[in-house]
Formats: sequence, C-alpha cells, structure tokens
Amino acid sequence: MIDGRRRPGYVGQLPAPVIQNNVGAVSAPPPSAFPTDEFPIPDRWRLAKALCPDKNYVGIQNVCHSQFDPYHQNSLKGDRPIQLDKKPFFLPITGDDWFFGINAISDTIIEPRSFPTPVADQTSERPGATDTFGRQNSLVAVQTALFGFGLTKGSTAYKPPDIEYRALFAYQVNYVNVEERRVLNVRSSKPSHRTDVFFGVQELFVDKHLGNRSDRFDFDSLRIGIQPVQLDFRGFLFQDNQLGIRFFGNRDNNRYQFNVQAYWRLDKDTNSGLNDVTKKPRDDYVVSANLFAQDFPVQGLTSLVSVTGNFNREKERTLDHNGFPVRPALLGDQRPREYDVYYVGYSLDGRIKRFNLSSTVYGAFGEDRNNFFTSKPAKIRALFAAAELSYDIDWIRLKLSGLYTSGDGKPKDNKETGFSAIFENPIFAGADTSYWIRQTVPFAGGGVNVAISPRNGIINDLRTSKEQGQSNFNNPGTMLLGVGADFDILPQLRFSTNLNHLWFENTATLRELRNEGSIPKTIGWDLSGAIIWRPSMVQNAIFRLSGAVLDPGKGFSDLFTNSRGDDRYYSVLFNAILSF
Repeated sequence: MIDGRRRPGYVGQLPAPVIQNNVGAVSAPPPSAFPTDEFPIPDRWRLAKALCPDKNYVGIQNVCHSQFDPYHQNSLKGDRPIQLDKKPFFLPITGDDWFFGINAISDTIIEPRSFPTPVADQTSERPGATDTFGRQNSLVAVQTALFGFGLTKGSTAYKPPDIEYRALFAYQVNYVNVEERRVLNVRSSKPSHRTDVFFGVQELFVDKHLGNRSDRFDFDSLRIGIQPVQLDFRGFLFQDNQLGIRFFGNRDNNRYQFNVQAYWRLDKDTNSGLNDVTKKPRDDYVVSANLFAQDFPVQGLTSLVSVTGNFNREKERTLDHNGFPVRPALLGDQRPREYDVYYVGYSLDGRIKRFNLSSTVYGAFGEDRNNFFTSKPAKIRALFAAAELSYDIDWIRLKLSGLYTSGDGKPKDNKETGFSAIFENPIFAGADTSYWIRQTVPFAGGGVNVAISPRNGIINDLRTSKEQGQSNFNNPGTMLLGVGADFDILPQLRFSTNLNHLWFENTATLRELRNEGSIPKTIGWDLSGAIIWRPSMVQNAIFRLSGAVLDPGKGFSDLFTNSRGDDRYYSVLFNAILSF
C-alpha cells in the first residue's frame, strides 16, 4: 500500500495510541496575551488577495497571479465579487455579492474527408463524367471564436444565484472545397470551393431565482431567452441553443429535478449552423416537461421521464443561403408540410457496481398533415431505443452500444412509422469521431438536397438538414450495433476507438423514391479512433486527432456506386479547443 491511500474494502491496523506525559509542561498563553488589532477586509473572497502585494509571502503565491491566468483565483472568472468603487459606470448594481465572469473559446477544425458526391446534369468539371456520383474528396476548415459573459448576484457555492444575466456570441470563418460543382451552391457557375463568415448569438438569457423551497436550498427558477437545451442524457431528441422560457427547480435535497419549458425555434445560418437572429423565428414550436429522479429504480441510477410536443406550421417554401430548397424537402408530391408530434420518453443513466449504463426509449405519436407519398394526412407511430453498457478495468473502459429506430415499411398507407428527432446531437457510439455520425450522406436520385442522415446525426430520416429542414417520419430507420473502448494512457492522454455495424431498418421508402425493386438493408462497417490530449490535465486546452473509415455494405453500395469504383470512404478530423 502507498502511504495515505487505501483500496476499497480494505481496513488496515490502527497505529498504537499516543500517550502524552508532559510533567511540568508550560500551559498555553491566555487570549489576552495575543494582539487585539483587527484589519477589516471587504469580504471573505478578498482575504487571500489582500496579502498579494508581498509576492514572497509563504503559502500565498497561488492567489497572486495575473487577471488573465485562468487556472487560479481570478476576478474575470467570477472568483471574487465586483468592487463597487471600481465597477463600470453602466452597471446599475448595489451590494457586495455581484460577480462578473467571462469566457472565451477558440475552436479550430481541419477535416479532410470523402463522401458520395452527386454529379449534377452538365456541371461536372471533367468531360465525360456522366455517372450519378463523381469524385468524392473534400476539405473543410473552420475557425470559430466564442465570447461570453455573465453577471450574477449571490454566492453560488451552495445555493442558486438570485439572478443571472448571460450572453454568448460566436464568429465563424469556414472554408469548404469539393471536387464537383452544384454541391456547395445551386448555381453551376459558382466554383467548387467557398469561404463564408457568420456572426451568431448562441446565448442571451436572464435567469431569475424565484425562491428556496427548503432550508437546504431546494429551489424554483425561471430562465427566459436564448439558452442551451438538452432533453435527454445523450442528446438524441433535442440538443441545441434556442429561444425559449424554462421553469425549473429541484426537491428533496436535490434528489428530484424538474423542467417545464417551451421553445420557439430560431432559424440557422446554412453554412455555419449558428443561430441567425436577423431572421424571424421559424413556425416550429417545442414544448416539454421532464422529471429526473436520482437513485431510482436502484441506487446509482438516475431516471428521466419526459413528454415533448413538436408543432410545425411551416407552410412556405424556403431556400437556404446557397439556393437549395430546405422546406419542404423535394420528396414525393413536394407540397408544404405541417405536423404535430408527441414524444414520450424514459431514460436511465448511472452506475451499478462496476457497470455503467445509459439508455433511452422514445415513442412518437401524432399526425402529419401531408404524407408526401399520398398527399393525405397520416398518423405518426414510431419508436426509438438506444443503450450503452460499459465496464471499467483500471484505466480501460469497454463499451457495447445498440440503437434501433423504426422505419416506414408501407410508405403509401395512412401511417408513418419512421422515427425522426427534432434536433439531434448524439454523444453515442463514437459521437462525431464516427464516420456515419459526423458526415452528411446525400440521397441523390431520390430528392434534391436531401440527406440519408444529417451531419452530427445518427438517424436516417431523409431530411434536408437538422438546422433548417423539417422532421420526416417517412424514412428507412436505423439499426446499429457497436463495440468500443477508451484507454486513459496518461492523465493527459486518451485513446478511444469504436467499431459499429449499421443497417437500414426497412428500405421500402428508399425503394419507392428510387424506383428500385430491391435495396439491401446493410449500410456497412464504421471504424473510428481518436487521440485526445489535454496538456495541462484540465479542459482549457484540448487537442483531438481522429480518423474514421466506412466500409460500405450491399445496401450502401447499391445506393451510392460511384464512377471511380471507390469502395471505402474516410474522414479525418483535427480539432483544437482553447478556452479561458
């Protein structure tokens, strides 16, 4: 055993008792012997800082640092309250419990990749290239700078803030280069590369503490504005930053947490995916209520029960920034669509002994006003299920993943049984290291600007995009089985790998759209790996290099045979995140 450490379940022998026998020892001096001078300080947060003028004061060096040092006590990060005699003139605050914190993030992405690239009519840059799919290589480079600040009243170490004002802005420059025209822009005269910039508002809200409900600070709060939202543990249904109102709180010493929330979805910029506040919000509304229960049904697990409604009233035809139609998707009768869908879900997340479990089940019920195959109303009846089981062996975590989303087996009846999410960002089966989750796979030959699955998404729901498209419940569904492992080689270094096998749940929709008699279900094997390096063992600097390969199965090859006969697709991702 190492001194000072013990393994679980081990009880060592107690040392022999120390018996003192100090005959004639001098007793401690009385309190009156000590100086009675007092030195008032503004508050307890500045107690250590008051000693900083003496840079050689033993034991206090760690609090005497530059205000731009993010690793130690810092007034710019909310570690100490605002001094009223030094506050900016535009802050109408009183009291000594206001805190100001800023955060700045640099997110850099360099991503060489390949995917089935459609060749539009008479637009190929190569004479004689008449196949449906052409050259597949592309390059993406993205630099995003985020700057946010928060103004908070009240000590948040043990209770919620009395009020919080929060803002987060993002500025992005992105560059894309592909090998075929009319991929980046509907006009064939445009080149096959593009540089674009955009400024987005990702957070802008006020959070008001409505009151405490117990002496242990169970509370109710109300948050209004553009705010982060995630409706389940892994981001399967709705994970985004959206305009809304959220009433939330907890009970029974934080054992139960609840949320009642409503969102009016903001439109997104086409090329960056950031919120575009210069446009009127979409006629797309989300209402949700959920309840978390810790240590239920057994100790170590947290249960989540939720009910969510998505009400879409987008009847107008809409083009994206590049001129492609996004609403409605050009599938079937191409008429505008609107729908009401309700998601009833149950999730588990936690640990049972050395096993980690995360699972989610959703049932989708509702009505689509226009089935694009029949031009008639159709009932929505769809199912989603996903689970990940992992086991820890010292510095290794082994993972087993499974996912099922129902597909539509009878596209021309009055029932749509393919599952579609609102805005998914799944942290599952390799997440955005995985080829299938990371890359958009276009569905050429069945619909213009329609994808089999979206970027940073796992569900095959045949929509134009997560950012601007509508949910679609006429889809082939998804099945996935995967294994993976995380290796914490060093505290600063992790290696992760995943191997997933994917299928379409039902190809009837694909056969109908492609006018093909048979399409196999197998999508293929998705192998990915990533190295993640945190040089300071904290989240202020994270570097990731990942790679993925898709080995297509018979179903994928049937849909996406290309002119060069390439039988594998790749994705390489370098990502550097620096934060203050």
